[in-house]
Amino acid sequence: MDALLLDFNGVIVDDEPLHFASFRDVLADNGLVLSESQYYTEYLGFDDRAAFAHAFRRAGRPLEPAHLAALIARKARAYAERAAHDLKVVPGVADFVHQAARQARVGVVSGALRAEIDFGLEAAGLLGVVETVVSPDDVPTTKPDPAGYRLAMRRLAAKHGDGAWRAVVFEDSLPGLTAARALGAGCVMLATTHREKHLASADAVWDSFANHSPDELAPLWRTLP
Repeated sequence: MDALLLDFNGVIVDDEPLHFASFRDVLADNGLVLSESQYYTEYLGFDDRAAFAHAFRRAGRPLEPAHLAALIARKARAYAERAAHDLKVVPGVADFVHQAARQARVGVVSGALRAEIDFGLEAAGLLGVVETVVSPDDVPTTKPDPAGYRLAMRRLAAKHGDGAWRAVVFEDSLPGLTAARALGAGCVMLATTHREKHLASADAVWDSFANHSPDELAPLWRTLP
């Protein structure tokens, strides 16, 4: 049995600029400065909890649980306002995933909030083909920890049998690549966030899904341990 596991931000939707702007504005309201270069160097792969914790820790400031929850809620509202008008779907993702789903079971594993994932999947036309979604509500850690990918595989195995499984992961961040390697899956990196030269350790690097076929995954499937 094959599993196609997809990150969300930068893989299904090209929305990292929206996340950056939302984090930047919320942090600015709290007296913290976040530059674009810092965001792309330090924050990719973090969920919102980890991102805000990192920002406050970096500034040497305490962050109480109630304040963290309020920051996450404010950032979610800021993102939703931007996404309602400016959300971009990664070119070719809908056709590619629908074709791949004829052979593989499809899951999404992301640090994005579940409401954001559902909105993006609907925008991409993928709600009906994704069988399981793992979000920060489901796991206590973030990538590069592979816990989210392992949970997705357990869910798929519970539905379809826990015999031998093969997997390919699509990612755009370096922590995501590390998580895919820890899972034991093949990994295709999309160069939506990093330049191709920084992704050379992946099994393949694509600009998007446009002009690609699931047949290209044939040499990339890895049997999971």
